[in-house]
Amino acid sequence: MAEDKQLSGIRKVVIAGTGSYLPEQILTNHDLAKIVDTTDEWIQTRTGIRERRRAADGEVTSELAAHASRRALEAAGVTPEEVQLIVVATITPDMMFPSTSCIVQDRIGATNAFCFDLEAACSGFQYALDVAQRYIATGDVEIALVIGAEKLSTFLDWNDRATCVLFGDGAGAAVLRPADDGQRGFIGSVMGSDGSLAGLLGIPGGGTALPPSIESLQRGDHFLKMEGREVFKQAVRCMSDAAGRVLEKCGLTIADVKWIIPHQANMRIMTAIAERLDVPIERFYLNVHRYGNMSAASVPVALDEAARDGSLESGDLVLFVVFGGGFTWGATVLEW
Repeated sequence: MAEDKQLSGIRKVVIAGTGSYLPEQILTNHDLAKIVDTTDEWIQTRTGIRERRRAADGEVTSELAAHASRRALEAAGVTPEEVQLIVVATITPDMMFPSTSCIVQDRIGATNAFCFDLEAACSGFQYALDVAQRYIATGDVEIALVIGAEKLSTFLDWNDRATCVLFGDGAGAAVLRPADDGQRGFIGSVMGSDGSLAGLLGIPGGGTALPPSIESLQRGDHFLKMEGREVFKQAVRCMSDAAGRVLEKCGLTIADVKWIIPHQANMRIMTAIAERLDVPIERFYLNVHRYGNMSAASVPVALDEAARDGSLESGDLVLFVVFGGGFTWGATVLEW
């Protein structure tokens, strides 16, 4: 059956439903000022963030992902048994292996899906979308579930004000299926990477380079590390370039796009990108002030909120633009 579909050509793919989940605990800038040398004014001026969510101690990444997935499936009118592919984008898996996607599969009862994780840091959800929609486009899969989920609070040094104020926990998900006649869905995407910049942002400990040990724990190797100024410059350059390239690839201009949904890293980064693209910041769908940087969860959470609050209407062109450790970056255009 799949072979016949491939012979008939590439299929168009749409997002059929979205879902998100945010942990209950809200950690404000004033809360952080009680545990680290910072102030609400210092954080807001540099990042635009006012608060973020923090998962409970026993609340793991797969649990966040499962909550978001159930809401996406409900929105799409799809049962767990109909899902044939699950891709989880995360840098904070439940464990080294098995994959978080397999654990999510069991949590939601998607017994007919094959599953894998994808790690591209903050770009992960867009990378996962691109992979999943290609499975559907070629006819190998009918229904795919793509998830971005992170529990970054586990990997933060709460004594480092340069990083602990930036990140939050959460999950977002999207259900993909073949388009109906007349729907365009995914139009085009571009992606890029530069491993020479890997040392600027990452979690150095826990792998084969710096295996877990008493010494690595004492050094704090398992905490997230970031060279903020250089990351800022690279993020603005790469995201702006990716946006321009995908629009050119699709034969569009920025004026054709209704909403830009960026990786929600830092308000200053998004303002700089808006200036480079010569587009009002009001056309960026933003929630960084409420959730901070949720890595791979940022875009799907923002997408779900835009879908549910009525910002997105049928036929709107949407531009995703992302950047993350690796370095990785990319942009995708789709019709809602």
